[in-house]
Amino acid sequence: MPTVNFNDAPHPVNTIYCIGRSYTEHIHELGNEAPTEPLVFLKPNSSIVTGNTIILPDFSDDIHHEIELALLIGNSQSIIGVAAGLDLTARDIQNTCKQKGLPWLKAKGFKHSCWLGNFKPFVDQAYRLTLTVNGDVRQDDSTDKMRYDVSYLVKHLDELYGLTAGDIIMTGTPKGVGRLTKGDELIVSFDDETHHLLIA
Repeated sequence: MPTVNFNDAPHPVNTIYCIGRSYTEHIHELGNEAPTEPLVFLKPNSSIVTGNTIILPDFSDDIHHEIELALLIGNSQSIIGVAAGLDLTARDIQNTCKQKGLPWLKAKGFKHSCWLGNFKPFVDQAYRLTLTVNGDVRQDDSTDKMRYDVSYLVKHLDELYGLTAGDIIMTGTPKGVGRLTKGDELIVSFDDETHHLLIA
């Protein structure tokens, strides 16, 4: 079973819930409609990658970065940890799936499509997320702009699906998503933490 680092120790992962269209400005930049409730999709836990290297798939040449706040669920369906995450999206595949009314799994659930940083204990506050690609700031925003706060997301997901310990919630991305190519150097900043990543 895949694990993530929480409090400097491995922690097993169960289901990965992802929230789409969480930030109004991101909805506008992609020309989407705002949902009337959280838009939920899943990633397999085999999509998780940690460390400093992300390998892009060969089936798409339009992989987009989406920096997100990731929540780790503990016992009693409570948030125990937070981390920065990257939800990688094969935008060309996703657009085709949306046009045909097909599921997004190939666009969202491929190997290495869910990079996760180190989880630290959760504090109920706004977090700053910044992503730099080759020295250019692409995404830089605060989680206080999310359309749904984290407590609402946990309650909503638990009522519908039943959250369990080890679940992860990817809470959605702010504006500024863009294409990644092999050789790109990324810096993920999450409050006082910084991760240097290479796209391969």
